[in-house]
Amino acid sequence: MNRTIRRIADHTVLGLLALVFALPVLYLVIGSLKPSDQVLAGLSGFLPTNLSLHNYAAVLHSLSSDSTGHFWRFMGVSLLVAATVVAGGLVVNSMAAYALSRLEWGGRKLLFTLVLLLMLIPFESVAVPLFYLFDTQRNTVWIQAAPFIANAFSVYQFHTFFQAIPVSIEEAARIDGAGPWRILFRIIYPMSKPAFASVAILTFLTQWGSFLWPVLMVDDPSVRPLPLEISVFQGQQPPDWGQILAFGVLLVLPVVVVFAFFQRWFVQGVAGSAVKE
Repeated sequence: MNRTIRRIADHTVLGLLALVFALPVLYLVIGSLKPSDQVLAGLSGFLPTNLSLHNYAAVLHSLSSDSTGHFWRFMGVSLLVAATVVAGGLVVNSMAAYALSRLEWGGRKLLFTLVLLLMLIPFESVAVPLFYLFDTQRNTVWIQAAPFIANAFSVYQFHTFFQAIPVSIEEAARIDGAGPWRILFRIIYPMSKPAFASVAILTFLTQWGSFLWPVLMVDDPSVRPLPLEISVFQGQQPPDWGQILAFGVLLVLPVVVVFAFFQRWFVQGVAGSAVKE
């Protein structure tokens, strides 16, 4: 009886917490389907009445306030920047983590300690020096991605996962004549799909919502990413809250798609990281 009561209480508390976290998302989705004058109508804004796709059609086909381009242009810029950071980061950070975790060379532990210390430095503290360093290369897609390809936290994630792989597997491969590159690409990488999925999702999520760096480096609307464009879109007068919420849904949608694609490996990576060998 006590176990049943405890289970009911646990499910009740978890259900209430899930509802609290889901309410803003429900409001976002429902509000994006309602006329603008009904979005901020108090509790009635949650009621699914007068729903239509008019706001989405207006966002997808309208121009920004300064008539610089369509929504799909900004979406393409954001996807290109995020894909560059994710793809480049998976290669660069995984190789760095492999060298720091499995290869023997002088200064390896000291360098890994410096990588860990980099995780303590917030980006805001180096944003201004980076701005002056890359000032001549502003308004390009590459400059929006380049500073974020190498990432200390991603190196740490790969390093932790690689450390859990038994050394005996590599020793057997070396006996068979495999070198470091072959071991990395034929053994370590295929065994590290959960780590790659976790790093890809977290990197994409962080980069997709990046705002400070584009504000500093982008003033050309043709290379403006979505997070920066939604701030411009919201600043139009009078604000159309239905279209703003529709813009928000479209902004979140790629993150949901990426997570759904990598979900199985991401869960494996999170579960595996909690198990001590």
